[in-house]
Amino acid sequence: MTTKSAEGILKNTFGYDNFRGRQLDIIENIIAGNNVLTVMPTGAGKSLCFQIPALLMDGLTIVVSPLISLMQNQVEALKLFGVEAASINSTNSPEQNRDIWQKINGGHLKILYVSPEKLMTEQMLDLIDDLEVSLFAIDEAHCVSQWGAAFRPEYEDLGFLHGRYPGIPIIALTATADKMTREQICQKIFSDDVTTYLTGFDRPNIKLNVEIKKGWKNQLLNFMKGRAKENGIVYCLSRKKTEEATRALVDAGVNALCYHAGMAGDRREENLNRFMTEPDLIMVATIAFGMGIDKPDIRFVFHTDMPGSPEAYYQEIGRAGRDGEPAVAHMLYGLDDIRMRRVFIDNEDANEEHRRHGHQRLNSLLSYCEAPQCRRMVLLNYFGDDPEFESCGNCDLCLNPRKTKDATEAGQKFISAVYRTGQNFGVGHIVDILRGNPTDKVLKLEHDQLPTFSVGQEYNVNEWKSIARQLMARAFITADMEYGSLKITDDGYLLLKGQEQFNYCADITLTASKKPTKAKQIVRNLADEDQDLYIGLKELRKKIAAERSVPAYIIFSDKSLVDMAVNKPVTLDQFGQVFGVGEGKKKKFGDQFVDFISQAS
Repeated sequence: MTTKSAEGILKNTFGYDNFRGRQLDIIENIIAGNNVLTVMPTGAGKSLCFQIPALLMDGLTIVVSPLISLMQNQVEALKLFGVEAASINSTNSPEQNRDIWQKINGGHLKILYVSPEKLMTEQMLDLIDDLEVSLFAIDEAHCVSQWGAAFRPEYEDLGFLHGRYPGIPIIALTATADKMTREQICQKIFSDDVTTYLTGFDRPNIKLNVEIKKGWKNQLLNFMKGRAKENGIVYCLSRKKTEEATRALVDAGVNALCYHAGMAGDRREENLNRFMTEPDLIMVATIAFGMGIDKPDIRFVFHTDMPGSPEAYYQEIGRAGRDGEPAVAHMLYGLDDIRMRRVFIDNEDANEEHRRHGHQRLNSLLSYCEAPQCRRMVLLNYFGDDPEFESCGNCDLCLNPRKTKDATEAGQKFISAVYRTGQNFGVGHIVDILRGNPTDKVLKLEHDQLPTFSVGQEYNVNEWKSIARQLMARAFITADMEYGSLKITDDGYLLLKGQEQFNYCADITLTASKKPTKAKQIVRNLADEDQDLYIGLKELRKKIAAERSVPAYIIFSDKSLVDMAVNKPVTLDQFGQVFGVGEGKKKKFGDQFVDFISQAS
């Protein structure tokens, strides 16, 4: 392979002028016959790392993908670029499968998408034995690892490929993999015979916010002010809460849909299709709404509850801003979140090691939530990234720094109250004691006679709750799984004895940011005279997408439309120079868009 040939496909087929990051290095390694693990943030162009080798190499590339919807969207996108691709899945008719196999046997198909379950059947493997296969690509490779956020046991069987087809290179791709997950992928899929490309985890266009939970419904509605015309995802911990949040948004005039595993399959599928194809929709969902959501113009992800791990959090917020435009990740977080997540981990049907790692991951996410400075730094450090900045300038802590002070004495007072009440009570009761609040419960239990009664009046109720939350995040105290009563850890006893220090960070209050005007909200840095053309191009794209029953972004990305609005191509040659317009799309859509632009100019 020559660099020139790879760059030729990049430009002529996909319409891009330059490779990004380590894309070309990865492609060259695959062409050379080497196995590759690629960890690359969402929106960074992972798919091109196997799609271009597939077009440069003789034979068939087989892509393992976890979801039918993801396969179908990628196949449709490739076809619009002029690439012969197909997927074999449970929705296919026998006639469709026969047609696909005829194309494969005739050498006319370049890329085939299958699920791991389908690929690893003996029937499929026997068929592959007789084919000229150039490459195996395993997408969402973190599913291999039981430490990842989306473990699928079926993925473990894919390690069989390396032994059965030793001469065929394998590329595994993921956006989410900490060191332990990467090690497990390398061992299980490649037997450690692999070159790893870790290209960074940073998504600088996503603003990171964490807000203390104090009435989640009102906080959600407040966040949504000015965002009714944006695409977004709201994640909730339970099905009930998902339904409740959807009703609240709809009652507030927001175009919102619901998605969770308890819904009828046809309704779930309908809502998913609407979200992927229609503009200005909010999806309220549990984590059942997961992989395969490759919609590039999602402007925010809102968590009403804390996720279970940094991997899950990174995956979920990674669905925002895939087009590179500004997006927001906003999480609500409170004491109940910590307790419930501990419950989930301890009740999980897994071995002790798995539960231990689950608690470790939760502790890492708590550190992110209670970070004293720059959240992005904490998140990137967790994944083994080494950012060059000390302040990202695009998280709530950088924009509104927290005030930190030595609160060892306050921590000792709190833990002392927990100890003197027998470690049998929750946060509310402990705060009542410290504040000297003579509630019926306090008086009945004679806790007003304790030495710790009324010793904490220097802090108000919310401040004490914040201290309790931070003590929990630092693992000085824990909450009982069943009843929520507070327990003192070994480190907590050390703090009580003055052998540990506790620093308290005052909670910050987030205020609603000023939203841009309607014109500027459409696309930033686009001249006023080009806004109308851009809107018209979006409508044309929407019409074509509806006719083809595909998501609008598969036709052209917003970035491509902006390029058209700015440069106004009025010939096919000029249209071919637009970002994301290869020869396939120029032939399919060039006349329509050139005519529209000519008439509008």
